[in-house]
Amino acid sequence: MGKANLDWSNLTFAYTPTNYHLEYYYKNGQWSEAKIVEQDTISLPIAATCLHYGQEAFEGLKAFEHKDGSVSVFRPEENARRMISSARRLLMAEPPEELFLSAVEKIVKLNKEFIPPYGSGAALYIRPLLIGISGILGVKRSEEYLFLVFASPVGPYFKEGLKPINLYVEEKLKRAAPGGTGNVKVGGNYAASLIVSKKVKDMGYNEVLYLDAVHNKYIDESGPANFFGITEDKKYITPESESILPSITNKSLMVLAGELGLNVEQRPMPVDEIFNLKEAGCCGTAAVITPVKSITYRDKTVTYIEGDQIGEYSLQLYNKLRAIQLGEEADTHGWNYKIEL
Repeated sequence: MGKANLDWSNLTFAYTPTNYHLEYYYKNGQWSEAKIVEQDTISLPIAATCLHYGQEAFEGLKAFEHKDGSVSVFRPEENARRMISSARRLLMAEPPEELFLSAVEKIVKLNKEFIPPYGSGAALYIRPLLIGISGILGVKRSEEYLFLVFASPVGPYFKEGLKPINLYVEEKLKRAAPGGTGNVKVGGNYAASLIVSKKVKDMGYNEVLYLDAVHNKYIDESGPANFFGITEDKKYITPESESILPSITNKSLMVLAGELGLNVEQRPMPVDEIFNLKEAGCCGTAAVITPVKSITYRDKTVTYIEGDQIGEYSLQLYNKLRAIQLGEEADTHGWNYKIEL
């Protein structure tokens, strides 16, 4: 079977229906076998806990075709463990790591003609979703759950590629607080961020840079991504906080930064440090690295990039991680999970 008839090089980061999705049901203390479904819809009780009380968690990961035609998914074990953490926080049934990995393999194989060809700049995006489906009117945990996985071919998150963005430091509105759900991947965190994102975009900026909810002085995240900065004395600094989602991309970049000779520091990062950085960036699965052109904090703006020039280390890190994902560079850390089609 050949590739689907798509304009691979011009795909955007948008949903494209594929052949199948997978459904696993949790009932009476155990998970069902995979159900292969052709439709891209699901049926739910109107009182399902996911709809009313936010029992919902998700992940996002990508499958890449290599030059030799082989296919791999980048670090899915980390996504499986993060989903377990999210499920535990919301008192949901936890999909075992083996089930998660098996589902990822199955969804790639079932939709293999939608894996973008090597060199197209696109990837097969995989979205695992865990929801409470019991029809319950009172506020309590669901007794039954649906773990589903679908896939969609996607292009780069930013079609322009590594185009620098401008950030605005938001001091009033927050996406999460210590003790809340900021460190797990649940839909409510993203719903809370929508009004802030709209606010800063209406002001003329590309995205928000959040501060912590307690002291209002430490950097948390940038919109839906982790934040990092690189200093003149070769430090890779990324914020540490219990309200930040642990990014698998950032975790990988920290390893690569050390290999490039940078001293890696993951620690509380006062917002004033933005004025001492040489480079800054946002990182996550969708875009890998988004370079930051400038950050505005109160009445001051610090600019790191002139024109669209990318910082030296940000570019090196981006190219190195992408080369590993695409099989162009040796995967010495065992990050690529091979899928036998």
